[in-house]
Parts: sequence; structure tokens; C-alpha cells
Amino acid sequence: MPEYVIEREVAGAGNLTEDEIREVSLRSLAVLKDLGSSIQWLHSYVTNEKIYCVYFAQDEEKIREHARRAGLPANRVSAVRRLLNPENFQTPEPNTNSKT
Repeated sequence: MPEYVIEREVAGAGNLTEDEIREVSLRSLAVLKDLGSSIQWLHSYVTNEKIYCVYFAQDEEKIREHARRAGLPANRVSAVRRLLNPENFQTPEPNTNSKT
């Protein structure tokens, strides 16, 4: 399934209480359960004014449907084209055990 990053503009996101985060998360999870296996929430990053969520979904419309039903903003939905991390660019250690 394709992976997406959802940018949600939420004023004061970084100041939400644990109870507020829990309430929104539980509402989101209830909608995900109703939508079935065509969408999956992986994790989210909370910044001062935005929440960035990472999902697997069959398509962008499923992401937007989830947002509508959960009452969440989905200001920008971007399909992930590549995942980069430091390990992608590490040079392999020379093999000193090989017999040549």
C-alpha cells in the first residue's frame, strides 16, 4: 500500500494536553476501524502549529475520507516516493576476511 504524509494545521498543536491528544487519537482510531484494512496510521509528529501524520492507504481519497469523518484537517496530503535515512549512504566496510 502507498505511504502518505499528512500535514494538519492545528493552532497550538504543541500545547495540546495529553487528554486532548488522547481524545483526538481515539476518534481517529474509531474511524480507521470503520474504514477497514484500506488505511493504517503509522505515527505522527507534533510541532508547535502542525501535526504531521504518516499513513499507509490505498489512495489519497481514503486519507481525505478519514480526515473528514474524524473531523481532522488534512491541509496537505503527499505521497511518499522514497524513504531516505543515513544507512542508505553508508559506505560498506571492506571485507578483510576474504581470501584472494
